[in-house]
Amino acid sequence: MKKMSFLDKLKNNNEEPMTQKSKKSHIPFRLNLLFFVIFGLFVALIVRLGYLQIAEGQQYAQKAEENSTLKIKSTAPRGQIYDAKGNILVGNKANLAITYTRGKKVQPKDLVPIALKVNELIHVPADDLSERDKKDFWLADPENLKAAQKRLTDADKVDEKGNKITDEATLYIKTVEKVTPEEINFDEQTLQAATIFKRMNSVGELNTAFIKNEGVTQDEIAIIGENSSEIAGVSTGVDWDREYPNGTDLTNLVGKVSSQKAGLPAEEADEYIAKGYELNDRVGTSYLEKQYEDVLQGQKAISEVTLDSNGKIVTQTPVSEGKKGENLKLTIDMAFQAKIEEVVREQYQQLLATGNAAYSDGAYVVVMNPKTGAVMAMVALDRDVATNEVTSNPLATINKAFEPGSVVKGATISAGYEQGVISGNDVLIDEPLQIYGSEQKSSVFNKTLGNQIPLNAEQALEYSSNAYMMKLVLKMMNTDYQYNMVLPYKTGDPTLFNVLRKTFGEYGMGVSTGIDLPGEETGLSNTAFDTDAAPMPGHLLDLSFGQYDTYTAMQLAQYAATVANGGTRIAPHVVEGIYDNKSDGTLGDLKEEMKPKELNKVDISAEQMNIIQKGFYDVVHGTGVFTTGRYMQGAALDIAAKTGTAETNVGEHVTVNSNVVAYAPADDPEIAVSVILPHLTSESTRPNQSMVTAIVNAYAEYKAQ
Repeated sequence: MKKMSFLDKLKNNNEEPMTQKSKKSHIPFRLNLLFFVIFGLFVALIVRLGYLQIAEGQQYAQKAEENSTLKIKSTAPRGQIYDAKGNILVGNKANLAITYTRGKKVQPKDLVPIALKVNELIHVPADDLSERDKKDFWLADPENLKAAQKRLTDADKVDEKGNKITDEATLYIKTVEKVTPEEINFDEQTLQAATIFKRMNSVGELNTAFIKNEGVTQDEIAIIGENSSEIAGVSTGVDWDREYPNGTDLTNLVGKVSSQKAGLPAEEADEYIAKGYELNDRVGTSYLEKQYEDVLQGQKAISEVTLDSNGKIVTQTPVSEGKKGENLKLTIDMAFQAKIEEVVREQYQQLLATGNAAYSDGAYVVVMNPKTGAVMAMVALDRDVATNEVTSNPLATINKAFEPGSVVKGATISAGYEQGVISGNDVLIDEPLQIYGSEQKSSVFNKTLGNQIPLNAEQALEYSSNAYMMKLVLKMMNTDYQYNMVLPYKTGDPTLFNVLRKTFGEYGMGVSTGIDLPGEETGLSNTAFDTDAAPMPGHLLDLSFGQYDTYTAMQLAQYAATVANGGTRIAPHVVEGIYDNKSDGTLGDLKEEMKPKELNKVDISAEQMNIIQKGFYDVVHGTGVFTTGRYMQGAALDIAAKTGTAETNVGEHVTVNSNVVAYAPADDPEIAVSVILPHLTSESTRPNQSMVTAIVNAYAEYKAQ
């Protein structure tokens, strides 16, 4: 068959009938449609590109700029702490500093040449580096790293199951083990470079570390500035340290701040990070510094850094200086605190000199305003019995607890009112109580079996009747006293223990006082009612006159304050207010005043509270033969009080806790006081009363100034 040429084909196509042409006439239409769609897409693309360039061009240019220019933050000085008169307790000492801000994608190997150069420029004393610190520095050199990696055996590269280890961190740890002691036997200059490297390598991307923040000279600041182009990320700045210009004994009360090296406490790191903190930020770690961290922490300064294509910092420019933290002003006047400590120390030294405090572990005193809860003085002298060394430790007033003795009896009478077993100034018979299976229990002034003395509630406080309190408890058991009786109280039943403790808690004993300090102890309350060591029924009688649970000096001061103000328990506080800064950074205007915080009211009537207050007054001013607090008469201000003696032991030695809760002036109280003198050999000289009298006199003198 003859092959058809291209021209023949073209000819045949032109001679096709019209029906065939009409069938193929759709092809140009589809092509036209396709061309139209493509044209439309090109138009849309051009319009979109124009929109991006004209309408949003600036926004995208800014984003591109942000990829190479970033903002970093650095800490500002903390707020300062002042006493009640505006004298500075805790301030900040500014130090010149050399800093390093880590860029993006910066590896340890990138830090080595910078560390070496900085080491040439300035003197940085070597830290006491660990073996791991030295190995990390040695391995940061790529050649050293390769050499150590070659020492890895096949066994080193597989896990316990024989699988190949792909995790770089795990392999690095194994590589570290291959570094020999000889390779990290650095000379002093190398140790200094390793120290600089460690400090630089301690922070993550876009975080700042201090290379040197102590003893930095102006010459070193200038040298760093002159060589900034060779030491990417290294800059100059200012650091601060806490300082205590008046050398007060309240330093442990205000607490501590972590170093940048320590950074955030590990157990609280997540909580702080959620608030915007960095791992190396310094924060308050104890007491006021911790309690008021959000107030004292300043607003961070902001700097703008420019990165090169490798993520290294090229320039660093300050944008915002930040803001110093707000200030705290305390309720404690340093001068008054010092005076009360002088009184306590002088009288305690007398006890030591006479041998009366041979087994004593200290003296503990709190003075507070019963109407506002403002703490005016916290004095605690801790004594090391072995060395006889006496140290000041105000925090012991909230974290050391002792048996209170009869000071609690006002609260016991209050429990009697609440339980309805007495209603007013009811009379009960004071007599020695002989309970079956227990030793005789009696008041100090009435130990002869068969001797009966009728006492009302006020007299029970004035004379400090143990029997009155125990009979209140018997009435709560729905029984009256009979000689050698068996208590109708089941061993292991906590009900009445809880009844007494509930009322004691209304006065602040055995519960948190609500003070604005962390670390408060609530004392010891035996609640092991279902064990072999469970309280016996006789222990309930002991609890009624303060010979079972233990309380702190702050709890007893709150108790005294609650009686003094008529039955409102107010949280003690040591911060009077939060203040702004003046332009020079010192104490500015009041921003927030700490208002009195009412925790609860004692659940008795005003008439019943008046009876307790009258009993407290008679403890000092009564004329009865058994009046217990007469040695506080003659003070500069009228005192109302309740004394307490708790029988204790130190090893084989019989001792006593000599305590007092008091307030003055009795008719319009301005101060509430607690005194705890634990483990004395004798109370014959009434040291507790002598100390309270001296404290009240010191307050009267202070008030008159």
